[in-house]
Amino acid sequence: MKKDLPENIVENIAVAVALEGENIEAKTWYVYLINLKNEPIENVLITSKGYGEKDGEQVKTSTLRHMFPVIEGETFKLIEPIDEQTFGLNNEYWVSYYIGREIFDKKFIFLPESIIESNFIKLPIVNKPGVMIGK
Repeated sequence: MKKDLPENIVENIAVAVALEGENIEAKTWYVYLINLKNEPIENVLITSKGYGEKDGEQVKTSTLRHMFPVIEGETFKLIEPIDEQTFGLNNEYWVSYYIGREIFDKKFIFLPESIIESNFIKLPIVNKPGVMIGK
């Protein structure tokens, strides 16, 4: 039963959207998983999708899956590029990983219009401007 499972709290893990660069035509954005722990996380599975309402219609993007065997402590991994056109949607990243034999998982959701310059910070470890959820 679900109540019998241990409640493993996800800490020191973050998902961030970073501004990689910009030119006259467009800005380039990437999504990163940041491991702020001092230890590696293993068998990392991330699913990403966008959903919400645009122009009065319900919209859903494709669900993408990403797998990383190991993400070392105090490092980051590039998950995927992200298109600015999806910033008006909920952008969900469901992260699952192991530490030893214990499994951890958490949903990180960027709400519509939350990826804006007034929410930018200097992302830890990645050292780029962007928006981060978690820690």
